[in-house]
Amino acid sequence: MQIQDLPYPDPGVPDARSGPRLLWWLGRNQLGGQLKSLAWGLLHFVSVSALPFCVGLAVQAVVESSGTRLALAGALMALCGTGIAVGDTFLHRAAVTNWITAAARVQQLLARKAAQLGSALTRRVAAGEVVAVSTGDVEKIGWFVEAVSRFTAAALTVVVVCVGLLVYQPALGVVVAVGLPALALAVLPLLPRATRRADFQREKAGRATELASDTVAGLRVLRGIGGEELFLDRYRRASQEVRHAAVRSARMWSLISAIQVLLPGLLLIAVVWHGVHLARQGRITVGELVTVYSAVMVLSYPLRHFEEIAMAYSFSRPSARRAARVLSLERATDAGGSREAVPPSGDLYDPATGLLAPGGRFTAVVCGDPDAAGRLAERLGGHPAEAGPSVLLGGVPLDELPLGSARAAVLVQDKDPVLLSGSLRELLDVPASGDVRPEEALAAAQCADVLEALVQGSLNTDDPMDARITERGRSLSGGQRQRLALARSLITDPEVLVLDEPTSAVDSHTEARIAQGVRRLRTGRTTVVFTSSPLLLDRADRVVLVHEGEVVTVGVHRELVRTEPRYRAVVTRETEDETTTRGKPDTEAARPDTVPESAPLRKALDDGAALRGAPDENGAALRGALEEIEESA
Repeated sequence: MQIQDLPYPDPGVPDARSGPRLLWWLGRNQLGGQLKSLAWGLLHFVSVSALPFCVGLAVQAVVESSGTRLALAGALMALCGTGIAVGDTFLHRAAVTNWITAAARVQQLLARKAAQLGSALTRRVAAGEVVAVSTGDVEKIGWFVEAVSRFTAAALTVVVVCVGLLVYQPALGVVVAVGLPALALAVLPLLPRATRRADFQREKAGRATELASDTVAGLRVLRGIGGEELFLDRYRRASQEVRHAAVRSARMWSLISAIQVLLPGLLLIAVVWHGVHLARQGRITVGELVTVYSAVMVLSYPLRHFEEIAMAYSFSRPSARRAARVLSLERATDAGGSREAVPPSGDLYDPATGLLAPGGRFTAVVCGDPDAAGRLAERLGGHPAEAGPSVLLGGVPLDELPLGSARAAVLVQDKDPVLLSGSLRELLDVPASGDVRPEEALAAAQCADVLEALVQGSLNTDDPMDARITERGRSLSGGQRQRLALARSLITDPEVLVLDEPTSAVDSHTEARIAQGVRRLRTGRTTVVFTSSPLLLDRADRVVLVHEGEVVTVGVHRELVRTEPRYRAVVTRETEDETTTRGKPDTEAARPDTVPESAPLRKALDDGAALRGAPDENGAALRGALEEIEESA
């Protein structure tokens, strides 16, 4: 695999049982690149290590006044120089390729896992941790994967040089052969402590990243309540903890580096002292002494890779552990499916709750618990948070369909949809049936004022479709983001569209027009809306009340407001005392002019007073819905 061939057609199935197993799996899947890097590394390191022998041969040739041997030494030095240059160049290319391809493979695996899990990913792993894994952690993982082959080449070179010195000059070779392994193993007692400090630093850095991500995501809210200074102080403390942890980790690694410099120096002193003593005795020649001395000096270069591999492993192990944790997450259902990839059609039915959404109808679902409503919406889309009976579409279990087919058949828009940065045209360029034009979807979602705001906020742009949307749509209000997300969902025109509180951030006037537009645009298609808004509920063909995880009643909005206390309590936000008082018709408190009004009900009545004279169809719907609320009160 070359860099130009990325991304991988199939990144494979990782061994995510642990961090070390993931690292081993990555290295094994890049065996060709590892062997290539090892070959070039051996050429480079052996050429570097052979230079001392050439220098010693040249010195001895000068001492013996042998021109032939001097010329031979020069030729060998030129050959070693060529090997050094060629080996270093291609080793660097191979190492960078291994690094980038390993990081790219992990990123592809993470992206595939995120696509499989959907919204369940951020419920099981913090968003900040996912960001940390997919950015900084993949680089550290790639670093270790590519460093393994260079370390192997360096280790083999050290062995070859030690054997060569033993053969070339046994008296000094024994000292080097005994001293070099001691140098390589001297830092082993320090590695566990260095690894723990590196793990602690990465843990602190991950927490700081999570805090920063959460702070940026909620910056608008924080500014609204004056809480940005509080969170700034929290992040400042978290960043200081990261700094202290990094300093403690750096101290340990600086100690290891100092040992890696000190011990080779002591070995070199020992070799020179012993060599001079042998030379005085005439047991070795000057050339042999220079050769051994130069070899010990040059060996400090490959020995540095022992420190690097230890550091790379210490930093990559926690990164690999976090990546393995994300990659080991599994969907509650199989993503492959056992049926052919043909999206079914028909009624949508959830056996767990008894919820039935007839095909081609507009069904509204009322659920008192917003979290339970969100989980049920995800179940209807084939994204269950936990194992259970599968939702049926046209009698076909969604779990038995391939993931792509299930998502093409049922689209779920959660209560907090995300807008990606880019132009509006790019935002609305989504897989769709082609039956709904962007203009129709934007009109149904009441996005006229949003288009004007985008044009005003963009330079040299008259066409709203070319206007730029900032990251997550932060330049827009919550209601504007919600309506753009709704328009994007309407464009896809799926067989079943599930909307979770699609109008919670808009005013009642706009909400009534959205209800009319969605109903008109989705005619003949199955639409399920989780809401407690009377304006949307009055537009639904049928309303389903889900209480404590199961369907308790089905009807139409106006009928349920009159006959079902639990439904009325959710829709009108009645308190428990109000519900109790309603059950005492003979008391003074039960008279219509003395019934206590909750704040949401009062707001609904006030909005209704402003809309009673509305001549259009929206006004009629509002008047009808609000008359039902007033009548029930």
